[in-house]
Parts: sequence; structure tokens; C-alpha cells
Amino acid sequence: MDMRRIDISMPLFPGMPRFPGDPEVAVTAVRSVERGDPYSLSSLALGSHTGTHIDPPSHFQPGGLSADRVDPEVLNGECVVVDVDPRATEIGPEEVARLDRLAERVLFRTANSARWSRSLTFFSDYVGLTVPAAEALVERGARLVGIDALSIENDASDTFPVHQTLLSHGVVVLEGLLLADAPAGTYALECLPVRLRDGDGAPARAYLGTR
Repeated sequence: MDMRRIDISMPLFPGMPRFPGDPEVAVTAVRSVERGDPYSLSSLALGSHTGTHIDPPSHFQPGGLSADRVDPEVLNGECVVVDVDPRATEIGPEEVARLDRLAERVLFRTANSARWSRSLTFFSDYVGLTVPAAEALVERGARLVGIDALSIENDASDTFPVHQTLLSHGVVVLEGLLLADAPAGTYALECLPVRLRDGDGAPARAYLGTR
């Protein structure tokens, strides 16, 4: 049976949602067949953490592994999508405890996904991971953790403890996912970030495969 693929990545476009302080996306036509040019060509300007993207260890760890050096095996393979109670305002260790076996790749589907499906605009009260949940994922041997928000954590202290916990243990973070069409279950994750040399992050196209 052929595999069905669910696109879980954000489209890139001017005015798209971005984390506060991140660069805006700009797409400028340099050549255009509509204007009579022989071909179309655009100039792109965007941040390294635009839309669906990976956070490698170098995002927070000096000397850490950069985006172009992340092992593709970490980004591709069996993963588990975890449905978080849509009333939850954060993801605690109890959500990790629900995993019935070791899962190297874990994606959290929260109320964020339903909000994205209604409007691709940024909202500050998004659901994120807590430090105890991040610690539990590290203890269980997770290699990649993904979420349907532009940041894995909603931290008012600006110290980013969840990022620090995961990235300091080599766990790659996958942010900006659209999971409204991906109910809880086991899938084959396909994630291909831009190969940005020494990148502190990289936009990515991501799919979930199911049979």
C-alpha cells in the first residue's frame, strides 16, 4: 500500500506569523514573465527560524552542533504524535508519561493547531513545554521533539530553560508545525531543513507518512 503524506509545514509568505523579534519575510520579484522577462526570479529575505524550522544545539549552546551538521537520521524516521488536552495551557511530564514505549521522535499536538487552522496569525498565549516535561523527554532518550508553536516553550523569564534543557542534551527541536490534520498516532516523519552552513536554525519542509 502506498504511503499517504500529510504536510505539516507552514507556507512561507510576507506577513506570515513570526516569533516576536524575528525578521519579517520579504519576497521581491527580480524578474517576472508577467512583466515580459524571459523567466521569473524572486529575492527572499527571512530569518533562520521562520515558519516550520529546526533548532539545533548551536541555537543556544556555544560550539553546539549547527543545522547543517544535524544527522538526517534524527530528522527522519518513526515518530509519535501526542494529542494534548485542548484545554491544557502547558505540556507537563504527564503527557510524556503517556508514551507507552521509547519514542525517539515526539511531536505534540495542542490547541495551537486548531488556532492555526483558523488563521495563520501569531498568538502570544500558545501552549508550550514545561521544564519537567523536557527533562522527562531527555530521560526517555528522545532525539527530536516537535510542537505546533513557533517556540517549544512559552517562557516569560526570557531565559529559555526548556530550550536549554533539550539542546544541551543534543535533542533537536522542531517548531512551527501544523498538526490539525494529524491525529495522535505513529507516523513516518520526513523533515528536510535547508542546509544552511553553520546555521543556528533552518526552515524546513516536513511531512508525516501513514499507510
